[in-house]
Amino acid sequence: MVDSSIDSWEVVIGLEVHAQVQSRAKLFSGAATDFGAEPNCQVSLIDAGAPGMLPVINRHCVEQAIRTGIGLSAEINLFSVFDRKNYFYPDLPQGYQISQYTKPIVGYGSVQILLDDGEIRTVGITRLHLEQDAGKSLHDQHPTQSFVDLNRSGIALMEIVSEPDMRSSQEAGAYIRKIRSILRYLGTCDGNMQEGSLRADVNVSVRRPGGDYGVRCEIKNVNSIRFIQQAIDYEARRQIQLIESGNAVQQQTRLFDSATGSTREMRTKEEAHDYRYFPDPDLLPLELDPDWVEEIRLSLPELPDEKKERFVREFGLSDYDAGILVAERDTAEFYEMVASGRDPKLAANWVIGELFGNLNRNNVEISSSPVSANSLGKLIDLVVDNTISGRSAKEVFEVMFSSGRDPLEIVSELGLQQLTDLSDIESLVSDVLANQADKVLEYRAGKDKLFGFFVGQVMKASAGKANPKIVNEVLGRLLKG
Repeated sequence: MVDSSIDSWEVVIGLEVHAQVQSRAKLFSGAATDFGAEPNCQVSLIDAGAPGMLPVINRHCVEQAIRTGIGLSAEINLFSVFDRKNYFYPDLPQGYQISQYTKPIVGYGSVQILLDDGEIRTVGITRLHLEQDAGKSLHDQHPTQSFVDLNRSGIALMEIVSEPDMRSSQEAGAYIRKIRSILRYLGTCDGNMQEGSLRADVNVSVRRPGGDYGVRCEIKNVNSIRFIQQAIDYEARRQIQLIESGNAVQQQTRLFDSATGSTREMRTKEEAHDYRYFPDPDLLPLELDPDWVEEIRLSLPELPDEKKERFVREFGLSDYDAGILVAERDTAEFYEMVASGRDPKLAANWVIGELFGNLNRNNVEISSSPVSANSLGKLIDLVVDNTISGRSAKEVFEVMFSSGRDPLEIVSELGLQQLTDLSDIESLVSDVLANQADKVLEYRAGKDKLFGFFVGQVMKASAGKANPKIVNEVLGRLLKG
């Protein structure tokens, strides 16, 4: 495709995030929801669409939706209705999906996203509704046949629909990361995009800045933030090229091809009337007790934005460092354990620097870190009390990360304890100055830069074990003569 500049165009983006509810049972049946189970072993008669089977609402899934709505600063609708969304697909046994349409459980809300340049943007949330997932068609198991796995059929999904408030793929990526962070803090969705428990339909259109909205195309079921951003960039350029070539953008549902980084047409985009929505006759309207909603509200944990503000206020961290540390609940909890009773800025430097660096290089989640918060805290203590130098501490950390061993044990084994005895350091300094008498005369004659040379000689003589601060103090005193 010929490249086309987007400088004179505005990209308009809205996302429909499908988040699998963390629940041991499905939305309308008691079937299990474990990931990776053998095909068709977690299917009830309700999930299979057997005649006469009646759905029964899962109270826990409703609670999870309410928690999420509150976490998104959204309106909780005390009255909502489940509808039938009618369409045919081989892995949809009933021939319809139970969803919500005109009266969802959660109304308007908003989230704030932080962009790479430090700008904070607000993205509106149109609604959140509950719906059941479809099964999964498998086309690569047989040369001439397609198989259907109904394990996902009936699993509870929260569809979180944004306003068309995003204007770049960067903003869309930041939005998805923020939504995922909130869901994980709340414990309402595990956010594992690689397992399909969080995915998005991406709506993209282009317009001249300030003009009317253009014709949008929807890219279905994208399950990676990187792919979402690639799909947006490609689709925006495709639409711009069409318009600049004198053609019209057709409203379509499209698929993203991760191998080529492109989108392709799937079908003409349906409208709501194509689904023939009507209230599900087997389910009464959902009426919520306001006291129950308030009870859920009071049970919510401290969310990322609140935690970030506290880290800045109480720990004196920068907005940037606090933002990194609160992005995931596990990370924030790990950091607070390390910082407990210690210099919070020093603790942040170690968590963000050494720990994150090693976790990223080894593709390890912080929940599986071989260095526990307690062990990292012990290592920091050894630096603060001058048992080891900062340089030696990094060496110890590498051994800790590869072995999971206690830092004091490693320090003792490698003989890395710092030399802090004043008389011993004075003796080392005196010997160095005696052996470098000509350099001492040059220093005293005004060649101040030689001070670093003397420090290096003392550290070399001590095999790197002398405390640098004491070395500097003693050198400063003895070089004055």
